[in-house]
Amino acid sequence: MSLLKSIATVSGGTAISRVVGFIRDILIARFLGASMAADAFFVALRFPNLFRSLFAEGTLNVAFVPLFTGELHKSKKDALNFAKAVFSFLFYVLLIFVVVMELLMPALMFLFAPGFDKIPGKLELTTTLSRITFPFLLFVSLVSLLAGVLNSVGKFWAAAFTPTILNLCMIGALLGAVPFMTGETTPAYALAWGVTGAGVVELLFLGWHIKKAGYLFGLISPIKALFHMTKEVKTLLKRMAPGVLGSGVYQINLFLDTLFVSLVGAGAMSWLNYAQHLFQLPIGIIGVAIGTALLPVLSHHIKSGEREQANTQLNRGLELSIAMSGASMIGLILLAEPIIRTLFEHGMFTAADTTHTARALIVFAIGLPAYMMTKALSPFFYARGDTSTPVKIAIVGVVLNAILALSLMPFLGYVGIALATGLTTWVNAAQYWFRLRHNKEFSLDNLFKYRFIRIIISCIVMAGLLMVGRWGLQFIPSVDGKIWQILTLAVLVCAGGASFFITLLTTKAFSVKQMISLLKRPRGGKAHA
Repeated sequence: MSLLKSIATVSGGTAISRVVGFIRDILIARFLGASMAADAFFVALRFPNLFRSLFAEGTLNVAFVPLFTGELHKSKKDALNFAKAVFSFLFYVLLIFVVVMELLMPALMFLFAPGFDKIPGKLELTTTLSRITFPFLLFVSLVSLLAGVLNSVGKFWAAAFTPTILNLCMIGALLGAVPFMTGETTPAYALAWGVTGAGVVELLFLGWHIKKAGYLFGLISPIKALFHMTKEVKTLLKRMAPGVLGSGVYQINLFLDTLFVSLVGAGAMSWLNYAQHLFQLPIGIIGVAIGTALLPVLSHHIKSGEREQANTQLNRGLELSIAMSGASMIGLILLAEPIIRTLFEHGMFTAADTTHTARALIVFAIGLPAYMMTKALSPFFYARGDTSTPVKIAIVGVVLNAILALSLMPFLGYVGIALATGLTTWVNAAQYWFRLRHNKEFSLDNLFKYRFIRIIISCIVMAGLLMVGRWGLQFIPSVDGKIWQILTLAVLVCAGGASFFITLLTTKAFSVKQMISLLKRPRGGKAHA
């Protein structure tokens, strides 16, 4: 399977998830708005994700995929034995971890969101919701490992679809519980149970696809898994060690962000979360897809000694990330307020919430291209087994983010926290870039340079059209209500997107023929995992 086709497969599954996620966010905004219950739920959802990078895709999976790919080069049996040992180790360690964290939850929540204690009942509600959502960490981590197995054998769709299951379960829980229960916090409880239930459904879903692909495996005994580890599992843990440190740094970053936001005031947590969900739309559809597809492809080329092919694939991933992130950044900045007003402003979500959320979204969007470039560049290090470099970069980023947040928050409030995140992302991307260039491990090819100039031109054309479009709409008589909002937003989005892609074609950055040929398997080649 070609790189672009792999990216398209992952993007397709993720796009479905993001569309369903929009529906989920619209319902959350309708039932909870930016209330105390909303703030409490968003922290409860954030808490298991605090450790997700340690036990899932952030650390274990990026070390697991290259090793599993190496085992596949030996035999399918060796690969399955390796996967079984890692899965069992992860299951038992996480089970113990979840039980301990449940017992310590009240103290942990006071440390995680101390500002909530100033509002009666808010910290207690957050603690209860966090106890409900925290088991999701166990399930989603196991799901991530199974996704790594499927991605390594070229099966991308099922793993990309799993976030949709989470969104559907949250929607189902919300719509199923609220009509039959009373109380302002009922939607928050329903959502929390929907999160944990989704983890179970996701695990069963990927387990079925693992069986279908012929890679089904079970658990080994806890004694063997924890105290009699194989050489391959020990190698995995050694490679994970720098990543664990990096994940610890990331946890500190997320911990500090949550702590800072809890101190800003009521509603800030909700405004930032709604903005982040919109900001993460292009990251989820394109950025994560690029990183997911690049890791096994680069692992294959590097293990085969095909450095030139690896360099070419990284160029293609980088130029795609720049193109899509540039267009997305412009759209989010120029259309922030109409997007949020159209999607969220109803029910408990007020016009003031729209203004606050739009400010955060504009600032988050500034860091979008850097975030997407990081998603394209970082897999190169993991593919060659280098997990220490991303850790060093993460440490610099976390320290800088904390300094910037503390410096900006007194003047800009919650917007200062968002700005600190955006600026730090650019520093992280620059670190990846300069390390690759300094070590002479990557070089921009002529095709990238040719396309980059034309991508920038296309972004400028799109920005100009959107600004003219928004200016021109003020002279058209409007009709009150959601229909007019949806219509005008749809026209602007379609016109902006069309102008971007038409300019790409007219400047010959890409041709229709090239796009079709990229989707085809290379002649004489094979589909690489």
